[in-house]
This record gives sequence, C-alpha cells and structure tokens, in this order.
Amino acid sequence: MITIKSAGQIEKMRKAGALLCEVLTRLREEICPGVTTRHLDHLAEKLIRDAGAIPSFKGFEGFPFSICASVDDQVVHGFATDEKLREGQILSVDCGVVLDGWQSDSAFTAMVGSVRPEARKLIADTQKCFWLGANKARAGNRLGDIGNAIQTYAEKQGYGVIRDLCGHGIGQAMHEDPSVPNYGPPGRGVRLQAGMTLAIEPMIALGDWKVYLYDNDWTVATRDGSLCAHYEHTVLVTDGEPEILSFPGKSAAEEAR
Repeated sequence: MITIKSAGQIEKMRKAGALLCEVLTRLREEICPGVTTRHLDHLAEKLIRDAGAIPSFKGFEGFPFSICASVDDQVVHGFATDEKLREGQILSVDCGVVLDGWQSDSAFTAMVGSVRPEARKLIADTQKCFWLGANKARAGNRLGDIGNAIQTYAEKQGYGVIRDLCGHGIGQAMHEDPSVPNYGPPGRGVRLQAGMTLAIEPMIALGDWKVYLYDNDWTVATRDGSLCAHYEHTVLVTDGEPEILSFPGKSAAEEAR
C-alpha cells in the first residue's frame, strides 16, 4: 500500500534526509587512493549514531554493514573491506538512516583520484539521469514517467540501464510501495500524489545491463565486467517542483535542464 505522508511526517523525513546528506558529504571527502571502505563504513556508523540516529542498512535482512561500498563493476550491496582503494577506481556509496522513526536513503558514485574520461562521464550522466527522473516526481504524473526519463537519457548516451534492481517508496520502512523502475514506457503505473515519498536511484552501466549475484548473496555486479554508477535521493512528490529530502535546497528542475 502506498502511504501519503502528513506535514508532520514529512518534516521528520526532512530531518533524516538532512542528516544523511551531512554523513555522505563527510564520506565523500574521505574518498581517495589508499583509504579502505571499512574505514568509510566505521565513520558512517559513528556519525549516524553520534547524531542520535540508526544506520538503517546494518542488520537489515542480515546485511553486516552501515554502508554499501560498491567498486567499479559492482552495482550495489558491495561489502566494506580492508582493501585499499586504488587510483582510477570508482566507488558507489549507498547509505540509509533512521531518525525519530523515519527513514532516508541516498547514494552517490565517486572517483578515486583521477579516472578515465568514460568513467567520469558515466558518473555525471548517471546523476543527470537521476535529476531527469526526479523532476517527473510531480502530482498528476505517472510512476512510469520517472523511469522513462531515466532510460531515455541513459540509452541515448549508449549505456545499459540495470533492470534487476529499482527504486522504492520509503517512510517508516526502508522499502515501501511502490517499486520505482528506471526504465519503461511513460504514462503507465500509478498516478503520483503529493505526499508520496520515493527513493529514486538510477543504476547505469557503461556496458550491458545484465547482472549477477556474488556468492555472499548480497553484492550485485555487471555480468560483462563494465563499470556501473549509482545515484539516489529520497524525493517528496508535491503539486509543483519535487523536494529532494536528502539534498536540502537542491532543485530538480534546475538540475534537469
């Protein structure tokens, strides 16, 4: 069932989103050659707990970390390790918090030092996919308009849009209805209403969209070994411009231009 959040509930989600934005900003500053993803995981948990919140990923269905740290061809759910990041890699960091009972979920892909031009472009284009999709999160539009905007831009650049994973509703639970695919025809799916909150998260591969699951039953990677980028925010559907709850003050309309 899709829930419509009240003004008070939305305010709580704003606070959770603002905290998550601060945490991910700090993590982004730490990413460089030689750092380990285990360090990033420990730092994220400390920042979250010191703020009186809970890392929503840790323990979720047995997941052992506070962040997902996915390197290069890993799409999502990468495990934090003691292996040092190397110059030229890309790292996707996905994190969630629970503050006062309400959730926020966000992800970004960062360059580790200097990267190849195609990796840099993939990251920028994946962010653009997000903003184009998020800008469709307006009351009266259809759910499929979000995924179609993402797919249209990504495939125009020659990328593969991951189909086995998607975004989701979010609120008091990390995963709520509806599922939010990153592909599909426009004008399909539920009609969006003000007060819906969605985690929109394009996952875009430099090569083919097909993926496989690691033996750890969590980490997903591209089957052809191509790089993958991931960008996500928690978005509030409104009667006008969508509000990016996990990136306060950022305008979807401006970024989608």
